[in-house]
Amino acid sequence: MTPLKLLALDEEDLEVLSSHLQDAVVRVGDMVYLPSQKRFAAILNRFDWESASEKGAKEYRRRRTALRFDRVLHAQHKDLRPNAPDRVLELLAIQFEPGDTPSGKITLLFSGDVTIQLDVECVEAEMRDLGPVWSTRHKPEHPGDGPGASGA
Repeated sequence: MTPLKLLALDEEDLEVLSSHLQDAVVRVGDMVYLPSQKRFAAILNRFDWESASEKGAKEYRRRRTALRFDRVLHAQHKDLRPNAPDRVLELLAIQFEPGDTPSGKITLLFSGDVTIQLDVECVEAEMRDLGPVWSTRHKPEHPGDGPGASGA
């Protein structure tokens, strides 16, 4: 698993980050908003979808990954429970809603209807793999996955 280092400077780039980070897990205590630096950052355990999608893959992997958003003007959350730093969340997607160009809102959507919304001057984000890879027995599943799912 080659370490990834990706930058996002527009909505399409964010979609790429979102696909690589789908089903990443993160502790609430491993996320921080730093208003004085206009930065939001998190350390996640990213699921390796690239190797999991290879034909005949029987071993699944995760890796520590840093995610950072710069030029963040404001951050708010819904149902995050910051007083529970050991709570683990699963990242479902990252979305962008344009405002007055180039500003907008970046929303991190987590399972359990938890969201973090970042008001940004512009899209400026980085995802960087950090440490070693480890095996995991479980592959995240989504509605429509598995036997009997239609390919439509």
